[in-house]
Amino acid sequence: MLSVMRPEILFPLFAPIGTLKGVGARVAPLLEKVAGPIVRDVLFLPPSGFVRRPVTTVDAVHEGEVHTLIVTVEKHQKPGRPDLPWKILCFDGTGFLTIVWFKRHGEHLLKSYPVGAKLAVSGKVERFGSEIQMAHPAYCVDAANVAEIPQVETVYPATAGLPSRTIRKFTLEALERTPDLPEWCDPAWLAREKLPGWHEALVQLHNPQSEADVSLFARHRRRLAYDELFAHQMALAQRKAARRSHPAPAIRASEWADAIEKALPWRLTGAQIRSLAEVRGDLASGERMSRLLQGDVGAGKTVVAMLVMADIAAAGLQSAFMAPTEILARQHFETIAEPLAAQGIKTVLLTGRDKGAGRAEKLRALADGSAAVAVGTHALFQDEVAFKALALAVVDEQQRFGVSQRKQLQEKGDGVHLLAMSATPIPRTLELTVYGDLDVSRIDEKPPGRTPVATRAVPTPRLLEIVERLRAAVGQGAQAFWICPLISESEVADLAAAEARAKALRTILGFPVGLVHGQMPSAEKDAVMADFVEGRVSVLVATTVVEVGVNVPNATIMVIEQAERFGLAQLHQLRGRVGRGNRESACVLLYDPPLSQVAEKRLDILRKTDDGFAIAELDLELRGGGDPLGLRQSGFPAYRLADPVAHRDLIAVAADDARLVLTRDPQLTSPRGKAVRVLQELFDWKPEGLTDAG
Repeated sequence: MLSVMRPEILFPLFAPIGTLKGVGARVAPLLEKVAGPIVRDVLFLPPSGFVRRPVTTVDAVHEGEVHTLIVTVEKHQKPGRPDLPWKILCFDGTGFLTIVWFKRHGEHLLKSYPVGAKLAVSGKVERFGSEIQMAHPAYCVDAANVAEIPQVETVYPATAGLPSRTIRKFTLEALERTPDLPEWCDPAWLAREKLPGWHEALVQLHNPQSEADVSLFARHRRRLAYDELFAHQMALAQRKAARRSHPAPAIRASEWADAIEKALPWRLTGAQIRSLAEVRGDLASGERMSRLLQGDVGAGKTVVAMLVMADIAAAGLQSAFMAPTEILARQHFETIAEPLAAQGIKTVLLTGRDKGAGRAEKLRALADGSAAVAVGTHALFQDEVAFKALALAVVDEQQRFGVSQRKQLQEKGDGVHLLAMSATPIPRTLELTVYGDLDVSRIDEKPPGRTPVATRAVPTPRLLEIVERLRAAVGQGAQAFWICPLISESEVADLAAAEARAKALRTILGFPVGLVHGQMPSAEKDAVMADFVEGRVSVLVATTVVEVGVNVPNATIMVIEQAERFGLAQLHQLRGRVGRGNRESACVLLYDPPLSQVAEKRLDILRKTDDGFAIAELDLELRGGGDPLGLRQSGFPAYRLADPVAHRDLIAVAADDARLVLTRDPQLTSPRGKAVRVLQELFDWKPEGLTDAG
């Protein structure tokens, strides 16, 4: 669809960073760490802010602010000990300024700045006792060269050994090398939005003159954000079009599925019925389906998948249902195997623990078609797993799998339909950034019989009170999850905290307390979870790295320590593990006071609603610009210039524009189409090259 060769016009931007002046063997790895390996990466490094350096006099300075002063050196004060600073006393006619150097003792300061020398110095001014000081001035030059000190200086992310000012020099050189590129945006839209051209936007990005210029909402920043979003949406739209152009088996709704649905102990919700109809519409089209089924934990996604798999089996074809962990795979198997078996549909469970004759028998059943459904983990896409007629791949918690892994599973058949499932609600405004290449169905109703979970926020000093209430509840037959906080980036520290909590609870409660964490062998973890499911363990302590996705209807209490450290979505996910039976359930959010304003709002939202989609939208409002929902693991692309939160209004526009371009010019041969090709090459976002994050 796109040329393999990169357009020659982009060669200057794809040159290695070592071609920039001053980027030698020592600097190159430092600059690559901050920006990336090529000139384009340096060009796309947005400034983090700017510093004003107004020229003033000593009597007019403001403590804690940056100033530029013209002073005359009066005397040098050498340090009496190595741990003391070297000081230079200066005067400008209105007052004295002391320039301070720590750990830079040496006669070179005397030579560089002799008594009587007139200097232009710039840096932050502080008061130390009776002295007005400037420590390590950013600039210290001959007064005649004061023009060399910028009155407005752009600040870039720095790293050890590579200061911001040096990075600015490299970005300006990258800007000089930047060619004028053909316009890929619709000129009428640019005019309506009052957005600058691409090159002009880059010039403004690297030369801010005010606070407004470094804002994510500045016009030049919105222009550059749109370009990146448009490039990404083009790639997603092309990938979607490529999938749709691939023929796939046309599957009709079946009597088998109807019989399974009628046998269910409850009726499907309206959202389940709607989602099932959308999936069946895709399957009947004769084109390959790529659909995401979104819904809260326990919303009934698995039941929809089961009914679709019955349709597939009725057509004489096979389905594979892949889950990220063995625990979840086993849970899904136990949910669907019996209802499917009632219609004569054989289901096998395949995990990494299957060995020997048992494994061989399961593989034979899939290869000869006697098993119509395979439920499993990553083991499903291993080379030795072969299907007779795979037609549907269902991927649960799809964000836990990479694009390549999903592709490996789909390649085990011809034109395999994809039904991805996710219990992580994504705000509608951001859906296209993550799922732009998929059609999306939402199950936004709770199944009947789900008891609302009473949610309370309790300060940590009342922890013993919570433990006492827990003991009373467990004494009456209840079970509870106790989630330990993320204390540090060290899993070892988290494990130690969880072990200490489990030990303390065993002592205080006098009931069996289980512990699961990320460093346990899979079999050991499964054994503890099985004990919890079967009621042999009353309280399950878990670290945050563990997927506690097992369905335990008897678990009615969820305690989350240091809840203020968690994101809204994660707290909502954890809360969803209780309230699955018909007994009243509770979620206790233990927090360390005092709470920040945002943390307080976050916990308040959880107390007031259990609607995952509403929570996702409110989380977005609380965060504003910045890290999109805090989570690259949710599948958000690693944008350089766009902020999916601050620029979310541009996402749908970019997606619509991408669809329009491809509808009018699918091969991108028109003048605008050729310009769009340059854009895609510029950002390296092409349908075949999307990473697992995109």
